[in-house]
Amino acid sequence: MKAKPEKYERGTRSYTMSHIRGKDTSIEVMVRRYLFSRGLRFRKNDKRYPGHPDIVLPKWHTVVFVNGCFWHMHEGCTKHSMPKSNVEFWSAKLLRNRERDRAQHAALEAMGWRVIVVWECELAKPVRQERLERLYTQIVGGDAAPAVPSDTAS
Repeated sequence: MKAKPEKYERGTRSYTMSHIRGKDTSIEVMVRRYLFSRGLRFRKNDKRYPGHPDIVLPKWHTVVFVNGCFWHMHEGCTKHSMPKSNVEFWSAKLLRNRERDRAQHAALEAMGWRVIVVWECELAKPVRQERLERLYTQIVGGDAAPAVPSDTAS
């Protein structure tokens, strides 16, 4: 059986992976633009909170994480697959990411914040609009009353 040729030249993979952004990714920017266009105001990557949430909506006491399916091990998603090479390193790294996410979400919820996760695969073109509308509804609709009513006089 012939070995599959490498997709990258030696050393290129490491260089490519080192340039993957941690914040202001295209999917984060897409979600922020949508929420801003709907009139929501927020802070981004606020370091005061566990996990530095991608979007913090203080009025609604809600935080939004926009997660890449690979990096955060989205279960049951076709965009997440364990790399075939250096399996020990990648499985340890990705499991650490998942556990860290769980701990950060629990800490935020304990502080009284509502945590919403938007996955990369939910922002694929065929389902994007529906997911963004559902996100807006999750933030402002139903049980998502503002933490402090803005129109009440003391």
